[in-house]
Amino acid sequence: MSAQPETPRGSLDDFRRETRQWLEANCPPDMRLPVVDESDVCWGGRHVKFKNEAQRVWLQRMAERGWTVPEWPKAYGGGGLGKEEAKVLREEMAALNCRAPLTSFGISMLGPALLKYGNEAQKREHIPKIVRGEIRWCQGYSEPGAGSDLASLKTRADDQGDHFLINGSKIWTSYGDKADWIFCLVRTNFEGKKHDGISFLLFDMASSGISTRPIRLISGYSPFTQTFFDNVKVPKENLLGELNKGWTIAKYLLTHERNMIGGMGLGLRIGGKGTLGQLAAGELGLAGGRLADPVLRADIAKFELDANAFALTMERVQAEAKAGNETGAMSSMLKYYGTELNKRRAELMMSIAGTEGLKFGDGGAEELAPVWLRTKANSIEGGTSEVQLNIIAKHVLKLPGA
Repeated sequence: MSAQPETPRGSLDDFRRETRQWLEANCPPDMRLPVVDESDVCWGGRHVKFKNEAQRVWLQRMAERGWTVPEWPKAYGGGGLGKEEAKVLREEMAALNCRAPLTSFGISMLGPALLKYGNEAQKREHIPKIVRGEIRWCQGYSEPGAGSDLASLKTRADDQGDHFLINGSKIWTSYGDKADWIFCLVRTNFEGKKHDGISFLLFDMASSGISTRPIRLISGYSPFTQTFFDNVKVPKENLLGELNKGWTIAKYLLTHERNMIGGMGLGLRIGGKGTLGQLAAGELGLAGGRLADPVLRADIAKFELDANAFALTMERVQAEAKAGNETGAMSSMLKYYGTELNKRRAELMMSIAGTEGLKFGDGGAEELAPVWLRTKANSIEGGTSEVQLNIIAKHVLKLPGA
C-alpha cells in the first residue's frame, strides 16, 4: 500500500465532525457495549451466524463505506483513507465505544500480503470479499514437525500441469473448522536450501481431501485444529507470488501476525474497559478490600504505566508502517512485549480475584482461570518468545551470532 498524503488540518476537523455524526447515527446501541465473549466478535464468512441483527447491520454499514479496512484502496472495496483520517476514525469509534465491525485473519494477516504480492486478478477476487466479511480465512503454517523451525515444513505441492496436488498436514490451525479458505505454505522443491523451495498457496477449505480435527487446550476452550490434506487439487492461479519464493511472503505476513498478537497486550478479553482496578471493582465485583493492599496497588499502577507506554509505541509503529516503512524486526519486539504484558494482566486479575479466580464457568470471576491459562500460549504462537529474542538480538541490537 502506498503512503497517503497528509490531510489539511481544516479538512481533518471536518472529517472528524462528519465521522462522529455518522457513527452516532449508524452504530447500533448494542454495538457500543463491551465485548464479553466470543459471540460478541464478528468473524464473517460463508456460514456466519450473527449474534443479533445489530451485529449484522453494523458490519454491513461499515463494509459499505470500506471502513472495516479504512486504509485499504477504494479500488478493492477499502475505505481509501489517509493515515490521519484513519486515526480519527479509530479515535471517534473509541470515544463512542464502537466495537470493531469485523475481526478477520484476512484483514490482519493475508490482506497486506495480497496487496503487496498478489496479481491484479487475485486482488480483485479476494480483497473485496475480505472487506465485506464474506470469506473467513485461516493460516496453514505450523506442522507437527515444523513449529519454530517453520522452514522445515514437509507439506508438499506436486506440479500436475494445470494444478498442484497437496499432501500433508498443518497444526494449530486457528478456526480451521470454521474457515472458508486457507493461506498455506507448501514445499514445491525438495532440493537445495529449505527456505528456497517453499511456495504460498490460497485454496478453498471446501476442496475435496481436506479434513480437520479439533485440539483441546487446558483452558477448556480451543479454536485450534489439525488440518489434513489428502490429494487436494489447487489451481495454479492460486499461487501467490513466485514459485519457490513463498518464504519472502511468509516473513512479511509474520510481521503482521506478530503485531496482531502483540496487540493482545492492549486489552484483556473479559467484558469491560478502564483500568484493572476499575474493571475488577466495577465489572467483576471482585476487588473487595484487596485493592487496599499497597503492594497490589503498586503492581497495578506499574502495569497501567507499562500498558500506556506500550499502546503509544504500538500507535507509533503502526503510523510508521502506514507511511510505507517496514516494521521488520520491530514486530518481534511488539510481539514479545505484548505477550508478556497480556500474561501480566491475567496474573494481576487472578491476584485481585483471590480464590474466586480459581473457579471455571461462564462470566465474571469464573472466566478468569481459563483466560489466565490461555495467555500461557501467547509466548508460543506466532513464534516463541525465544525466537523473538533471537531476532531482536540479531536484527535490532546487532549482537554477534553464537
